[in-house]
Amino acid sequence: MIKVALPKGRIAKESLALFEQLYGAGFAFDDRKLILEHRDFTFMLVRSQDVPTYVAHRAADVGIVGLDVIEEQQLEVIKLLNLQIGRCKVVVGSPCGKSLDLQKPQLKIATKMPNITRKYFANKALSIETLKLYGSIELAPLVGLSDAIVDIVETGSTMKQNNLKIDEVIMESSAYLIANTNSFYEKKEQILALYDNLKSTL
Repeated sequence: MIKVALPKGRIAKESLALFEQLYGAGFAFDDRKLILEHRDFTFMLVRSQDVPTYVAHRAADVGIVGLDVIEEQQLEVIKLLNLQIGRCKVVVGSPCGKSLDLQKPQLKIATKMPNITRKYFANKALSIETLKLYGSIELAPLVGLSDAIVDIVETGSTMKQNNLKIDEVIMESSAYLIANTNSFYEKKEQILALYDNLKSTL
């Protein structure tokens, strides 16, 4: 039995569709249930940000989660395969009509992703203060809380609607199949079979 952590929402739906393609039959969670047992798999639905934690601590053998979350969490997991689903970008954004003043002694950046943000600006040798927010990130520069934001965009329409522009793309992200290091060695055959099957459907 392989335990699989899936992030709630669109990636879970797209992942389960991949499993249906591979193994036939319907893979669907009953109303409000967080665990689904089917064939040789136990699926669990968790918050996207928690998938690497479940996998790193072996509550799950494998997980499916965005590269942005893997990079932000910096936990020890094995990246096995880019599934090419849940595509998005991590970007720096700021109000339209203003250019981001990189000469400022310190920029204030609002974000849900402080680790990715700090690393990106450190590589540019720019001093920043990160403000960790949990939602409505676009609001921060509009009300003077921050100079800019680092956020995820799929189409960029939410930023446009809020009069923000994309200044720079930090990274492209899509969902990856990840594995726990110990599980990978103990259940290598099953995990590699899953890897091969997923790879062949892509």
